[in-house]
Amino acid sequence: MQIKYLTALVASAVLSVGVASLPTVVTSAQANPCAAQVENPCAADPCAADPCAANPCAADPCAANPCAADPCAANPCAADPCAAANVVSVYEPPHTQVYVENGSDLAIRGADPVAYFTEGEAVSGVAEYELEWNGATWRFSSAANKAAFMADPEAFAPQYGGYCAKAMSEGNLASVDPRAWKIVNGKLYLNWSQQVQAQWVEDIPGNVEKAEAFWPSVLSAQTFYENQVSWAQ
Repeated sequence: MQIKYLTALVASAVLSVGVASLPTVVTSAQANPCAAQVENPCAADPCAADPCAANPCAADPCAANPCAADPCAANPCAADPCAAANVVSVYEPPHTQVYVENGSDLAIRGADPVAYFTEGEAVSGVAEYELEWNGATWRFSSAANKAAFMADPEAFAPQYGGYCAKAMSEGNLASVDPRAWKIVNGKLYLNWSQQVQAQWVEDIPGNVEKAEAFWPSVLSAQTFYENQVSWAQ
């Protein structure tokens, strides 16, 4: 199944360093979506074949979308088809055990991990209730939730260090949207977006089994993709 959650990324030479060393980011919004090979952390090829081997916009550029899984726009020949898409930053391995948002060092982009279990929704944590665990800063919405996490962090921390569960099932690393979550068999799973989550839930047992085979060795082997997500309750 094609994954629709990445905009066009940098083509052949990605010059970045790991997240842990505050890397220089390379963004991927391109005026010409056919200028570079698209790379998708949840699929080897998001365009079914190789839409950029030749220029798919050469003949009739606006007749249709030459890349069926193009997340940017229905019309790939628009002036800036990725203008409204989340910017994607690329980082080379190795990566941290827990996904932390670049620039904030917050796990789950500051969402309270315990609130998923107790309130059934993504809830923003606050600086008043935070702690360091497993190399990341975790925030909570209450003292009670912080205490619960301290007592048994493994019970509340998301699987695969909080990286996207769908990407992990395909041996890749991607960030998450705190609103794209699901608790399965008492474990918290996060995904890149709610659209990606809809694909992940089509075969949860199978995707979990695949992801387990890649985690955690993927941290030292694969490029990491981070989107910029603004979220609120």
